[in-house]
Amino acid sequence: MESFALHSLSTSTSFSLSSSRFSLHHRSRPIMTNRSQLSLPLNPQSRSNPSPKSPLISQVFSFPSKASKFNTSSRSHYSPLHASSSSSNSPSPPPLQGAKPIPFVISVCIGLIVRFLVPKPVEVTPEAWQLLSIFLSTIAGLVLSPLPVGAWAFLGLTTAVVTKTLTFGAAFSAFTNEVIWLIVISFFFARGFVKTGLGDRIATYFVKWMGKSTLGLSYGLTFSEVLIAPAMPSTTARAGGVFLPIIKSLSLSAGSEPGNPTAKRLGAYLVQNQFQSAGNSSALFLTAAAQNLLCIKLAEELGVIVSSPWVTWFKAASLPALVCLLVTPLVLYKLYPPEIKDTPEAPALAAKKLETMGPVTKNEWIMVSTMLLAVSLWIFGDSLGIASAVAAMIGLSILLVLGVLDWNDCLNEKSAWDTLAWFAILVGMAGQLTNLGIVTWMSDCVANSLRSFSLSWPASLAVLQAAYFLIHYLFASQTGHVGALYSAFLAMHRAAGVPGVLAALALGYNTNLFGAITHYSSGQAAVYFGAGYIDLPDIFKMGFVMFVINAIIWGGVGAFWWKFLGLY
Repeated sequence: MESFALHSLSTSTSFSLSSSRFSLHHRSRPIMTNRSQLSLPLNPQSRSNPSPKSPLISQVFSFPSKASKFNTSSRSHYSPLHASSSSSNSPSPPPLQGAKPIPFVISVCIGLIVRFLVPKPVEVTPEAWQLLSIFLSTIAGLVLSPLPVGAWAFLGLTTAVVTKTLTFGAAFSAFTNEVIWLIVISFFFARGFVKTGLGDRIATYFVKWMGKSTLGLSYGLTFSEVLIAPAMPSTTARAGGVFLPIIKSLSLSAGSEPGNPTAKRLGAYLVQNQFQSAGNSSALFLTAAAQNLLCIKLAEELGVIVSSPWVTWFKAASLPALVCLLVTPLVLYKLYPPEIKDTPEAPALAAKKLETMGPVTKNEWIMVSTMLLAVSLWIFGDSLGIASAVAAMIGLSILLVLGVLDWNDCLNEKSAWDTLAWFAILVGMAGQLTNLGIVTWMSDCVANSLRSFSLSWPASLAVLQAAYFLIHYLFASQTGHVGALYSAFLAMHRAAGVPGVLAALALGYNTNLFGAITHYSSGQAAVYFGAGYIDLPDIFKMGFVMFVINAIIWGGVGAFWWKFLGLY
């Protein structure tokens, strides 16, 4: 999920080989450390009731037959994170305190220019124009990061209250938003998957069943994520806590090491495939990513009500998403091919790992049962009168009572509380902009421009969706993008004559698909890029290629499917 940045879940991972007495540390790669950290346990102590033989999560498989492929000379390619400052005795310069001066000045100036230098349209009230200037300054800070996102959002909220643009109650009204609390609880569910090892076990089974060839291995990892996704609503947690450790271990067993030419043997392909497939896995289910839930809430605030949201979201996404999930591994296999085509040892290694893990633990069974209950309530909750957030609260309560999670686990999930703060602030500001008429004014301006070109609503849909997607090159968060632009773009769609539910869902699906276009476009992007297997040019190139392919499939197959479902 899709926090603004990560202290990488993967860069500190080491791989200890049972047949050798040394450890390999993959090359540290800088990852935008100004994002909030998604704290996930990646050590055996984080599991409940661990087996005495349970390995580190990074030691996903043991490779006795491959020890000859690694030698101590390869250590020069890697530098352990904890030793990064040991090469020099000179003291490091003190870290910069407070806001970064240049991004701070630019972000503030954007708001001041809009407020005092740009003429106010006659249709807009002074209060609305002042709030728009504060909101634009806040959004600029999300892109330029003068402070961590939560801190910068709080400054924006404080400014709105101090200038009497918003009352205290209006400024903090979104903190009681059900969807935001559902997002917070989803972080705790993700921690439960990692802590119990359940996600790791599920993925390992798919490797055992489908891993005889590299292509089969990629499909096994892809569809294991599809299975986990609806109950683990964080692509970042799935990437760093489950799939990247498995991919690394499989790659190292084949002599494919990060940071050097052998990465192309296996690891680069598997990482790229998992990275590009994650967007469609998240788009398939409403509860597979936090931004999906936020989209539904913002749509409701604009009067677009999606009935039975979990079922409607899944039905509309099912055909195009599944086609993309089937096509993506094959396309990358042709355009970004691995040097190793067959992996006959992978199933045996997976079976050995499962044997080492031992039988399914009590806590894993509790996790399975709780998530089945939560997903069932998300699907049928409307008919039972149980809101999605309440269903999540029931699930979390069960995990706390039965000891799968404890309250310290929740308190240590800093990214959840950070998300609560900045999401609520952005959602609150966006809601007040709608109430004050800014969103309506902006959408009318865009709609009039589109009408001047005599565009039909399907053409307007295509243009607005493309613009919404390409703007993400300026963002470092999917959820931040939604909070900043989703309401405005949905209003533009409606003003252009696009059916409301279709526009709301299409923007939601698009939000997941642009999470793999750059190395900073999402939380999982930071995780996979930090692994060291894929280079920056490859990320941009394959991100654009898959954008085109996804657009063709979602635009073609999706249009047919949505017509069949009666969405337009």
